[in-house]
Amino acid sequence: MTDDPEVLIRVEKNVGRITLNRPKALHALTLGMCETMIGALLDWQDDPEVYMVLIDHTGERGFCAGGDIRMLADSGAKDGVEARRFFHTEYQLNHLLFTYETPVVAVMDGIVMGGGVGISMPAHIRIATERTTFAMPETGIGLFPDVGGGWYLPRLPGKAGLWLALTGARIKGADCMRLGIATHFVEFGAVEGLKKAIIADPRRIEETLRKYRADAGKASLLGFEQDLNRLFVGESVEEIFEFLTLDSSDWGKAQLEVMKTKSPQTLKVAFEQLKRGAAMEDFADNMAMEYRIGSRVVMKHDFIEGVRAVIVDKDNAPRWSPARVEDVTDAALAEIFAPLPPGEEWTPLT
Repeated sequence: MTDDPEVLIRVEKNVGRITLNRPKALHALTLGMCETMIGALLDWQDDPEVYMVLIDHTGERGFCAGGDIRMLADSGAKDGVEARRFFHTEYQLNHLLFTYETPVVAVMDGIVMGGGVGISMPAHIRIATERTTFAMPETGIGLFPDVGGGWYLPRLPGKAGLWLALTGARIKGADCMRLGIATHFVEFGAVEGLKKAIIADPRRIEETLRKYRADAGKASLLGFEQDLNRLFVGESVEEIFEFLTLDSSDWGKAQLEVMKTKSPQTLKVAFEQLKRGAAMEDFADNMAMEYRIGSRVVMKHDFIEGVRAVIVDKDNAPRWSPARVEDVTDAALAEIFAPLPPGEEWTPLT
């Protein structure tokens, strides 16, 4: 055990600094971390001496690999109270960052998945490196691409967001630049110098970013972007499966095999989530929708089974129920997306 705080909070000159500090857990978010970040952001939002907020991480392995999945599964197997509390607080943090007026910079170095996406995508400036790996892998554990995925993913170019949501594909820094997930690319070796330069003069950040800007190289997406936008256009998950089944390209066949391993329930939830999120005009509405989904999905068989197979037993052989996409009924989906009882809905911070 360690007494080190899970998040390091301080102000350096005129920059509020939030540094994730759970390196052995790849900085996976806990309830306490979310509460600490909310507290710091609220303290700084009206402070005229804080010109900018910088979010980064200690160690070298990753920015943030997500949330505390085992806690969520343990809670979901019981009454779900702890899981709902975590989601409610995490989504308030996501919304606070989305609406934050003071400029926020996120250094998306290393692994950026799940909860890490939720605290980096709202940032005004999002910096990728050659070590960035971005993904929303929730379909593989029976969860869903939350933390604002219903808002961000359908707003990416073409069908890239739907592809990321359904397959859990991992993309690198150059791809993040191409899709607008990252706003700037900096070589890993220059990151510490960049942070020092930002802190030295946060008002001249655009000039600093130009100085440190590097070439991200060729995005791997360029090799299959046309196939992606041709195949992930169905009006349902079943239709996308049909398009992939009939397709002769190696890339299409590979996506089909990947999707066959995912939770059928989650595939349909994610499809519906992105469809609804794309039509929304207020980020808070999206987070309220995702809280409804999370409150239900965390207690369902597929999430508890997915965590068992991938994280606990690590046999990577989840037994999904239902086992086929066609057997996930409209009624089951409607129940997952339905409003919560009075007094139980998600609300943003006031």
